[in-house]
Amino acid sequence: MAKRKTALEHLNNGREPHIVHMIPPGAPGYREADGGAMVVSSPAEVNAIVRTLKSGEVVTLDDLRAAIARRHQVAVACPVSTAIFLNMCARAAEEQRAIGLPESELTPWWRVLKKGGFLNPKYPGGTEAQQALLEAEGVRVSPLRKKPAVFDFADRTPADPLERRA
Repeated sequence: MAKRKTALEHLNNGREPHIVHMIPPGAPGYREADGGAMVVSSPAEVNAIVRTLKSGEVVTLDDLRAAIARRHQVAVACPVSTAIFLNMCARAAEEQRAIGLPESELTPWWRVLKKGGFLNPKYPGGTEAQQALLEAEGVRVSPLRKKPAVFDFADRTPADPLERRA
C-alpha cells in the first residue's frame, strides 16, 4: 500500500496555478464568473498569501479568493480548490508546530475567516483552536447566532491589497 502523504508534502507538491477559460455549467464558480475565466490556484500560492497576514489582521476566504483572482487577472478563483488548499496550509502549519517550529515561522491560517467573520470548524482543532490563536493576538471572538465570529473583521482587513504582498 502507498505511503500516505503528509500535509507538508501536499503543500509542496509543485502544482502550479492554471486558468480555466471555459467553466462548465454547474461547476463551482460558474455563476460567479459570469462568463469570465477562473483560476485554480495552488497550495503554495495560497500559503504564500496567507503568510503575509500580520498579527491582528484577518481576511475572509472570499477576500483571499478575490486577491488570487486579481493576481491572475481573471473573474474568479475556484472556491473549492482555494478552501482545500487553505486547509492544507493549516494542517501543514500544525505539523510544523508539532515538530517544534516557532510560531513566528508558521503560516497563520487562523487569520482566515469564513464569510461574515465566522470561525471555521474544519480547521485543525476546530473553532476552539482558531479562537485561542486569534485571541492571543488581541482579536476578540464572540458568538453570533450561536457560532463564534469576529465582529470587527472588516476593520481588521489589511489596508494594502493581498495580491501585491506575496
